[in-house]
Amino acid sequence: VQLVESGGGLVQPGGSLRLSCAASGFTFNIYALAWARQVPGKGLEWVSRIRSDGSTSYTDSVRGRFIVSRDNAKSTVYLEMNSLKREDTAVYYCAARKGWGIYRIDEYDYRGQGTQVTVSE
Repeated sequence: VQLVESGGGLVQPGGSLRLSCAASGFTFNIYALAWARQVPGKGLEWVSRIRSDGSTSYTDSVRGRFIVSRDNAKSTVYLEMNSLKREDTAVYYCAARKGWGIYRIDEYDYRGQGTQVTVSE
């Protein structure tokens, strides 16, 4: 199983980025997928999830600004991030877990290596 994030970088406040997570080694379409982020010295924070049926959820701080989507044909999950704020600066991870339910971020079986997002002037 492999999850590889890409698309991070440096962006000014108010800007946008689109993260991608390419998956391999498992049956992508029956897995729940999530995005989480972490800043130094703090725990992993759940950001968004997209279930195998395509339903989505967001943490309050990003709702209305971020959009999660999945392309089962490409085994890829995306996180479109708009109106970025300095407090969005973190390493962003994608995670995967087999199943149809809703899971805490610590219940996901697989996680990628992360991609750095820095929001700064």
